[in-house]
Amino acid sequence: MNLIKKLGIIAIGAVLMAGCTPKSAVTQSSDSSTVSESSATESSKTESAAADTNKDMKKIGVIQLVEHKSLDIIYNSFKDELKELGYVDGENAKITFQNAQGDMANITSIVQGFEGDKQDVVVAIATPVAQGAMSLTKTTPVVFSAVTDPIGAGVLTDMNAPDKGMTGTSDAVQIDKIMDLALQITPDVKKVGFIYNPGEDNSVTNLGLLEKYIKEKNLELQTVSISTSADLQTAAASLFEKVDMIFVSNDNTVAEAMPILTSEAIKAKKPVYVGADSMVMDGGLATVGIDYTDLGKETAKMVDEVLKGKPVNEIPVKVFKDDLFIYVNTDTAKALGIEIPDSIKNDKKFVEIKSNK
Repeated sequence: MNLIKKLGIIAIGAVLMAGCTPKSAVTQSSDSSTVSESSATESSKTESAAADTNKDMKKIGVIQLVEHKSLDIIYNSFKDELKELGYVDGENAKITFQNAQGDMANITSIVQGFEGDKQDVVVAIATPVAQGAMSLTKTTPVVFSAVTDPIGAGVLTDMNAPDKGMTGTSDAVQIDKIMDLALQITPDVKKVGFIYNPGEDNSVTNLGLLEKYIKEKNLELQTVSISTSADLQTAAASLFEKVDMIFVSNDNTVAEAMPILTSEAIKAKKPVYVGADSMVMDGGLATVGIDYTDLGKETAKMVDEVLKGKPVNEIPVKVFKDDLFIYVNTDTAKALGIEIPDSIKNDKKFVEIKSNK
């Protein structure tokens, strides 16, 4: 009987103990479940947001032929203008820049990579890059920059209605105006030298225009072709012995080693007239041309149009040939012992450039 009573008391105690389980223990378990579910929800939201961000991020591929001042100015200006237009690299845009190092094999490899990555648009800086990127146009719109003669280069047949999947900006060299300036600064010039890479269609086009000018002015022309920038020093030293001045257009092979050509010019005490403002910055005596910063800005505006859905064939090629400036390197002029006429220095379009700035 006593045993039965004891067992009854133990049973009652167990029931009471069960009823007295701390409320906090139950709540803690419930909270743990809630936290876990909340974390999963937040994680899901984060992944979803990341997916949306990646989906909205515009992929912009850029191929630059080689590193030299003209093309660098274009690319830097292009990037700055894209930012002004609302495309911030790493936030809502992914800009992938590739330098082909002047090698056509590299261009082919980069193009294939961009095709696999499925870029939203590809920017081709310089004529050989635009030519190398033509295969991309089957799947990806291409906007070129600094293509001197797009039709001659074969990247389109209609400047107003591009018909081969790409459009862009043209830096047509003003041969007549540059040569007129040369004869104004150095009127005794009779023999003109021209250095170029025949592998660049832009240079071949400019040679044809120069030959026409030379014939009209009854001057003499000597040409030297090079295949790499390493050939420039020897070619220049040899050519300076035969001519009164050298003209180089916007040949990328020459531009890459422009300081070498400047050095040879100062040794020979003979001027080099050039096809781009950046080449004056690198020591060329003078040119008449565009501001390459404007070329980069316009290229960015075209990319913006493409990314907003405008078909390439509805975006005409922009040819920069009107708002031109006279660029003169006064340090080079001094080194050559050449006096720049007041009529040039007083022109409202005159831009003085110094080599050390």
